Amino acid sequence: MDRTGLLHLIRSEGYNLHWHPRVGWTGFKETKGNFMTRIVCLTATFALIVISLGSCTKNSSEPKKNAQQLTVGFSQIGAESGWRTAETKSIRSEAEKRGVDLKFSDAQQKQENQIKALGAFIAQNVDAIILAPVVETGWEPVLKKAHQRGIPVILVDRGVKVTNDDLYTTLIASDFVAEGRMAGDWLAAKTGGKANIVELQGTPGAAPAIDRKKGFEQAIAKHPEMKITKSQTGEFTRAKGKEVMEAFLKSGGEIDAVYAHNDDMALGAIQAIEEAGKKPGVDIFVVSIDGVKPAFESMVEGKLNCTVECNPLLGPAAFDAVERAVAGQKLPKNTVVQDKLFDQSTAKDVIDSRQY
Repeated sequence: MDRTGLLHLIRSEGYNLHWHPRVGWTGFKETKGNFMTRIVCLTATFALIVISLGSCTKNSSEPKKNAQQLTVGFSQIGAESGWRTAETKSIRSEAEKRGVDLKFSDAQQKQENQIKALGAFIAQNVDAIILAPVVETGWEPVLKKAHQRGIPVILVDRGVKVTNDDLYTTLIASDFVAEGRMAGDWLAAKTGGKANIVELQGTPGAAPAIDRKKGFEQAIAKHPEMKITKSQTGEFTRAKGKEVMEAFLKSGGEIDAVYAHNDDMALGAIQAIEEAGKKPGVDIFVVSIDGVKPAFESMVEGKLNCTVECNPLLGPAAFDAVERAVAGQKLPKNTVVQDKLFDQSTAKDVIDSRQY
């Protein structure tokens, strides 16, 4: 029996039916009994309709809208590197896979743009926010607003410094200090603990720039004849890395190795070394962090010596965290992504398996 036939049958039994926009179909039948009898009749009628119509809906071929669909805001730093592009792709594809309505904002390397984006997400009352913060500080006011509205904030790949850690739900990121330490230990072993090193730093104030420098310095501190002779930001971009490396080469002084806080800056430095008539990877060792595919290609060519992986494929972990947070489950404050080191001896064997 279809819906129209069912309603006709109920009316034929003497019930008065009314549609209420919040409750649905309700009905009652006049009886000689008391008020409670009429209530029982109404309840029985309503239950019959719900069960029957529910059965009709179950057998319908019409697509049903997912009642659990989430709306999530994602504030991305920008597209300054291949690594960043891979992270964005991972989060976007995972959102599509899970049926999430993703509100995406590209900050173009500016914190003020990220703060505006977070404010817009809060005004839209999104279910959760995913934030890749461009720098560590300056987030407290906007994170307080999200916290007051009960909107969980999932930090990916970079942390923040706030007076109250309750202002964000969880951080999913690599251990940047450990990455820098791995790079320093590898270079110490390769050079026998003797090297004049120039450093290409990431964006000033950014967590990976601060921590990768710290970890590297911890590693070379064990070797008195390893020294950083020049250090300047390359802003995590290939073009700026090339520009700064050109200046280092022109300024004079012996350079045995380059330590770059990411692969894109290292690839820019390699271009500058080649244009200066030197052989990258031979005359000057080049060590970096991220593990993007172009870095593996450069290692296969013998130009980049070593890269420490920093996995950008954070989409699955980020949305697992979103779903748990929205469900009211408790999350760990920090989830560390495990990374590996690759050099020229292993690059050729694993390059085809690289996803970014």
